[in-house]
Amino acid sequence: MKLIAGLGNPGSTYNKTRHNIGFEVVEELANRFGSPLNQSKFNGVYSIIHKNGEKFILLKPLTYMNLSGESIRPIMDYYDIAIEDLVVIYDDLDLPVGKIRLRQKGSAGGHNGIKSTIAHLNTENFNRIRVGINRPPIGMTVPDYVLGKFYKEEWQEMQNVIQTCADACEEWLNKPFLEVMNRFNAK
Repeated sequence: MKLIAGLGNPGSTYNKTRHNIGFEVVEELANRFGSPLNQSKFNGVYSIIHKNGEKFILLKPLTYMNLSGESIRPIMDYYDIAIEDLVVIYDDLDLPVGKIRLRQKGSAGGHNGIKSTIAHLNTENFNRIRVGINRPPIGMTVPDYVLGKFYKEEWQEMQNVIQTCADACEEWLNKPFLEVMNRFNAK
């Protein structure tokens, strides 16, 4: 069984904000598979999907970003999901808007949701999809920027990025993450 966890903050206030891009990708996957996130447990909402004889879980932690690991770890423990069968999708200030980077390990890079995930999993060695949101303009704080909505032209570009991230997740269901990483990082 595999787990795809998209990070974000719960509530309509945060819909379509930069910090919630992980939620957007998980929602896109739920729509593709016709499986709404209608189960609530493990401090999150999730769906279990059966495809081609395999099962995987889509998860949106509802702990708020800074406590994401409090949702990811319990669901992994309950379903006995191995660390190599996890992928976490989140926003990244160090990448330009629309750029994605798949990685198999790494530090939190200042991202509190990833800090929490690393702390609860006791490892930095897990698959991730980093989605570029760029740095805030001069004079704007990081919290105001990441909790702000995308500019109109950025949101149009992010629609394509959400599709690409969902494509990468779908491909990972059938192929090794390293192979998917090499293909999607080449774009």
